[in-house]
Amino acid sequence: MGGGLAYLSCDEVKPTNGEAMQILKNRAYLIAVTSAVAVVGLALMVVAVVPGGSPAEAQKKAPPPSREAVQYSFAPIVKRAAPAVVNVYVSSRVRQSRSPFADDPFFGRFFGDEFDFGMPRERVQSSLGSGVIVSADGFIVTNTHVIKARGKTEVRVALSDQREFDATIVAQDEKTDIAILKIDGDGEDFPSMQFANSDALEVGDLVLAIGNPFGVGQTVTSGIVSALARSQIASEAVFVQTDAAINPGNSGGALIDINGQLVGINTAIFSRSGGSNGIGFAIPSNLVRLHVDAVREGRTVERPWLGARLQSMDRDMAEALGVSRISGAVVMRVYDGGPAAAAGLEPGDLIIKADGFDVADARGVNYRLTTRGIGNVSRLSILRDGQEREIKVRLQAPPEPSEADFRNLSGAHPLDGVRVANLVPRIAEEMEVDLEEGVVVVSVRRRSIAMQYGFRPGDVIVEVSGQKVQSLDDLLAHLEKRKRVWQILVNRGGRDLELRVPG
Repeated sequence: MGGGLAYLSCDEVKPTNGEAMQILKNRAYLIAVTSAVAVVGLALMVVAVVPGGSPAEAQKKAPPPSREAVQYSFAPIVKRAAPAVVNVYVSSRVRQSRSPFADDPFFGRFFGDEFDFGMPRERVQSSLGSGVIVSADGFIVTNTHVIKARGKTEVRVALSDQREFDATIVAQDEKTDIAILKIDGDGEDFPSMQFANSDALEVGDLVLAIGNPFGVGQTVTSGIVSALARSQIASEAVFVQTDAAINPGNSGGALIDINGQLVGINTAIFSRSGGSNGIGFAIPSNLVRLHVDAVREGRTVERPWLGARLQSMDRDMAEALGVSRISGAVVMRVYDGGPAAAAGLEPGDLIIKADGFDVADARGVNYRLTTRGIGNVSRLSILRDGQEREIKVRLQAPPEPSEADFRNLSGAHPLDGVRVANLVPRIAEEMEVDLEEGVVVVSVRRRSIAMQYGFRPGDVIVEVSGQKVQSLDDLLAHLEKRKRVWQILVNRGGRDLELRVPG
């Protein structure tokens, strides 16, 4: 990584042979030796900085206030909470092409599956992580990245009392990295953990992290809440930041408060080496509970549609708007007929709070609207013309697209083999597209002409031969006309790419 910092999910590949296990043992030995050296160095440092330099003076300076104070321990909290934290083992059988050229757009025409080059047809991927039982009937919360795998996936869960169960994947959401499993105890109640209100957390609160780091077994670490509402990592959630040690294998584990209740699901770390540097992130329990409740009620979590396009505030935008604060979300566009328009939200408004909570950026606003829930009213505090005011927005689901918004394309053009759709709100949200106009590629047929030219799901077609594409009708009209040279402008993840193909 070139020495730079990186966000890493805290899961770990399970050792599958003797060599891997020996590496793990060596790593544990090095960590133990390093820790011992660090403790000795710290002791010497403490002696050095005490005025007068005397160890006796250092002992006199901070005696325990009472016998009871010496006996303070987190053990009672851990005894209550730890049985609900499980180890999650995932095994996936990934099917491989018999021919190394089978998936190649060009050579696949000539070397298909009928050619056997001696390559394995399947390989097994093993990984491990952690999870938390959140109901006595066996619902378990973990991370999507822990259980996500290609091919046939088998999930097994090990409880703290060494019992093991096969688990069913009930739901998974890649945008928030939340996955829910279910185990069956034949009517037996499992130890479970209660949800705490993550909105009640404050910076400085004591927390414990429980999980299975590096596959060594259940481990407990302690720390404090370092920050709240962090949103600068790759997920739609905002995060609780903690300095409690979180390492690979802790993904999906519990972050608990001093009452032994769940305040977050550990999901990522900010690290140079891949190990804990004291910057870990957990998905807030209020968002996790939203997904668990939805699963138990047989529905999915729908994100409210604000009916406005938001952009996170930055320094340039603050100067343009003449405001001193570089936080919040700027309303860039308000769509006719949406909840924002009905509430009186206007372009240029700066959203600074949602339901009384400060919001740092657009992601923070979306998080607050999601946890507020469809059908409820959200109070948004905005700055307009230098004055703070409050507006109330009734949250609703995005309107459903119609069949006319989709089309499978075929013909003598480079888009033969793609399924496209208009950029109506629900489709734009599901495809994670932040454009107002164009036609989005929903899927690409295998071995089609479009796949050969490199089109991907999520690509937004914005121009054909210099003509703007604002809707599906525009695109169909442009494709009906034969071209000597096709020029197709595509926006992919915010970047414009142009394809030139002879007609």
